[in-house]
Amino acid sequence: MKFISIGNGNMVAAHRVISIASPDSAPIKRLIQDARDAGRVIDVSCGRRTRSVIFTDSDHIILSAIKAETISTRLNGQAEQEDMEESDDDVSEGSRP
Repeated sequence: MKFISIGNGNMVAAHRVISIASPDSAPIKRLIQDARDAGRVIDVSCGRRTRSVIFTDSDHIILSAIKAETISTRLNGQAEQEDMEESDDDVSEGSRP
């Protein structure tokens, strides 16, 4: 299981992330409030300004102080790293001259 850092020493399972959004729009604010009322919000911003909202496949919403672009880059970097590891495995299994 691969984890990505979402700030302040907190991690989230990469395969559980569905979407990452900015908290600035009214629809996102409504989704956060509805999830807060239902007890599905996990606030890991530690009192700092919320800069990204992470939606998971378990219908939880995670609030982070890290920008959405940064978290997206970490997720994409994780995918690229997995691709690199798979290609390294292919090379090591093949015969070398």
